[in-house]
Amino acid sequence: MAKSTIYDKGVHRSSAKAVKKGASVLVLGTVDSATITATRVVVQPGGDGGAAAAKAAGVIPFQQGTPSPVKSVGQIPDYTEGEGTIVSGTAADKATKAAQAVVPGGINDRVVKLSDGEYEVHNISVNWPHHIFVSKDFKVLGYE
Repeated sequence: MAKSTIYDKGVHRSSAKAVKKGASVLVLGTVDSATITATRVVVQPGGDGGAAAAKAAGVIPFQQGTPSPVKSVGQIPDYTEGEGTIVSGTAADKATKAAQAVVPGGINDRVVKLSDGEYEVHNISVNWPHHIFVSKDFKVLGYE
């Protein structure tokens, strides 16, 4: 596996010029309408936008009108969609990074802390997986 380069304010400082046009990146931050305020940018190896890695992980790209499969991988907690507390900051960033490392692709629009302290990373713009479950120590448990 090729190594990613991390540009993170306070951890590894680098100029915005380090991110080249066409580079595959994972952006962690907040979204307000069409503006992304990045707190961390991870430059991914490759340059295909993560398509090859997503395909290898079994991610099903979004296709309008195509139903999403009903399948799961790994440990899925007993929870009801919509429960939990939306989190941001370092915990959300770590959960998102863990989720994208295992099932890349899609857009993670929110991270929810469940009552047991685990996290549900909500993945949109793909047909599958929609929910990625991450442990308290930021290891992917399963996805559906």
